[in-house]
Amino acid sequence: MPDSEIISIGELIVEIMRKQVDSPFDRPDDFIGPFPSGAPAIFADQAARLGHRVAFIGAVGEDDFGKCLLDRFAQDGVDSQYVARISGLATGVAFVTYFSDGSRQYIFHIGNSAAGRLPRPQAEMFTGAKWLHICGSTLSASEAMRQACYQACQMAAQAGARISFDPNLRPELLGGEEPLRRVCQPVLEMASLVLPSSTEAELLSGVEGTEAACQALLNGGVEIVALKRGEAGCTIFTESGTISVPGYQVYAIDPTGAGDCFDAGFIGGLIEELDLEEIGRLANACGALGTTRKGPMEGAAPRAAAFELAELKDKL
Repeated sequence: MPDSEIISIGELIVEIMRKQVDSPFDRPDDFIGPFPSGAPAIFADQAARLGHRVAFIGAVGEDDFGKCLLDRFAQDGVDSQYVARISGLATGVAFVTYFSDGSRQYIFHIGNSAAGRLPRPQAEMFTGAKWLHICGSTLSASEAMRQACYQACQMAAQAGARISFDPNLRPELLGGEEPLRRVCQPVLEMASLVLPSSTEAELLSGVEGTEAACQALLNGGVEIVALKRGEAGCTIFTESGTISVPGYQVYAIDPTGAGDCFDAGFIGGLIEELDLEEIGRLANACGALGTTRKGPMEGAAPRAAAFELAELKDKL
């Protein structure tokens, strides 16, 4: 098997969601699922559906939820040879409920599940890799998981790969701004690409104001900051200047995972050496399409659909 271009590491979980909006967790009501999930897993699946060689480092239990995840990876072409099957622990789960004001509430079972037992990174995993992708949700889940991510960053850098980082803040996993900033710092110091929201840019940099925060990240050594602006699109910050790329209007059903799909489109565009405006269009298209189906991984777009929406059919 050829070396993977992209390595993703982190939580492999299934998501169980409320069927109805405005249904809090503290009362009986219906759920649907399981849906394959986990921010780094959604990213990996979308990158593979765009046609890139992707491998995942993670763990599942020897149960049907684990089979659900591995079957999806097999279907979409994600290499799961570094996914451990942990006996005696259940596959990780996230419960989510949505509210009519657009907010979400989660209950996570990650650090105390098989998802929290990431395999120890090995140097050979990163041979030939161009990118290693890290998510803040993984760093927040447990000390063991963040140490595995820190080790992976060191090994990837030694192998010549670049580091991408989505802060993907999950307050439910690790409370307080200072702890979040502290656990993110070792990855941020090595990252070539950071893909934050406005709030995340300010938190990571410690600077108020979105543009000033993104500039501070560049000043700290990041090469590209791809600021996610939801349906408004994205703004790309580099030392050469700033590019704003408008988003796409779609009928949104489920926003979970859209940011991870955006990340995959952005990194895929970098690997394919598109120009920054084209990369922004592809990332925006993946993010938009990611919202169009219920379930965090269900909207991950095939290459043709993403390139068509991004008006990049000539690049297919």
